Amino acid sequence: MTELGIGIGWRPEIADAVEELPVDWVEVVAENVCVGHLPESLNRLRARGVTVVPHGVSLGLGGADRPDPERLASLAAKAEALGAPLVTEHIAFVRAGGPLTATPRLEAGHLLPVPRTRDALDVLCENVRIAQEALPVPLALENIAALFSWPGEELSEGRFLAELVERTGVRLLIDVANLHTNHRNRGEDPAKALAELPVEAIAYVHVAGGVERDGVWHDTHAHPVPEPVLDILADLAGRVSPPGVLLERDDRFPAATELAAELATIRATLTTARRTPRPAPAAGGADAADRLAARHGVGAAALRAGRALTGGDPLHIGAGARVSGGSMPAARPAPPAPEPGQAPVRAGGGTAAPGGPVAVLARPETAASTATGDDGPAVPDSVRQRVGVGQAALLSALVAGTPVPEGFDVRRIGVQSRALAAKRASVVARIAPELPKILGAEFRPAFLAYARRKPMPGSYRRDALDFVEGLLLDGRPERRELTRWWRERSDSRPTTLAGRVARTARDFFQGR
Repeated sequence: MTELGIGIGWRPEIADAVEELPVDWVEVVAENVCVGHLPESLNRLRARGVTVVPHGVSLGLGGADRPDPERLASLAAKAEALGAPLVTEHIAFVRAGGPLTATPRLEAGHLLPVPRTRDALDVLCENVRIAQEALPVPLALENIAALFSWPGEELSEGRFLAELVERTGVRLLIDVANLHTNHRNRGEDPAKALAELPVEAIAYVHVAGGVERDGVWHDTHAHPVPEPVLDILADLAGRVSPPGVLLERDDRFPAATELAAELATIRATLTTARRTPRPAPAAGGADAADRLAARHGVGAAALRAGRALTGGDPLHIGAGARVSGGSMPAARPAPPAPEPGQAPVRAGGGTAAPGGPVAVLARPETAASTATGDDGPAVPDSVRQRVGVGQAALLSALVAGTPVPEGFDVRRIGVQSRALAAKRASVVARIAPELPKILGAEFRPAFLAYARRKPMPGSYRRDALDFVEGLLLDGRPERRELTRWWRERSDSRPTTLAGRVARTARDFFQGR
């Protein structure tokens, strides 16, 4: 196959509906599946030839630290288990602090924007190259939605993404709903961002809905796709034929008929855009690739050359493709059997772990890698520290109630802080549905009060346990039911006040 086609985000709540919808492929949140225990619905879809793409949310490639090898290994294993032609993640940071900044480690539980500065771009590029080496298939990164802007930014979103592609060869997952969100919340022009993008590097596109509250647009994935988002999709499709477009829905799931209608609208939008010719550039003017070439040199010029070599047809991501694309590989078949005593080869060098087929995929060659070696020049620790200090200060303001760093919009940071706490409450209610039943209408206000005084620990499961610990220490009237719940999900008895103080002190001195 050379294209993904039209797809939908697979979620357990709509698994049956997805199997009945007219989709070519699905995307699954990587952290929600386990190798060796894939949901039967995904197995059935794969048996029918439906491509499954894992979409990660926890790597935090935009963070100041280097990517966690265990998280990378887990994502790689899931790509292999699903036979995926690529994996995707986000241009975001999700945690901050720790030894790099000598501050407590903090988790956001959410995708937060990186500053569009040269320092942050250097860190991101090195982290992307580390991830590319560890993954068996190509990587594509998604632009995220944001409620606020960083002070002192040096690049527009389009230029930031263009330079990221130029320096790493990474592919792009363009979320047009996020472009709309950033237009509403930050005044950024979606058309300008698209004009600056190397559209030939697009792997696929996300489409989703949202809602406006108190003058701020929230990218909820829980509402129908609005017309402005479809307009941006049409603008993108008028510039390049995207290899795939995917509808995201994460909450307030509608009937299958409504999902089918949204998919049909997306198809119609793409068809209309492809039939509508874009105006030719003015005489003596430059098209998008010319502008990229002028800005970035030989590497970006290769984008234009790649398009010319294919006669102007849309380019697609693929095995061994450079930034300009190539055909997307099909779901990976088993490679030829190795010679006796020879281990199978995996992408990026090295050998594959035993027990599963791995496609042989060439690492994208980029201007940076050819000029300075495979990994490019190492980012100095001082640069990582500068980025890390800024991210830790911001995240502390968002989740720990410390003062908002200078230059940020205090009101917007407050909106984001409340949104993070509300998300924590919603996720805990979903993974521990017994708690809202035990507490009734008191669940949400009790959790939000807890979230205001305690930053999120390393996982939502730990968050739920810590929340219940706090309720038990407060002497809630539901103590008997809460104790039973806690004991069924923990390896020990509920902690005493003295035990909790000791654990808090230990976590502080260990930088957690």
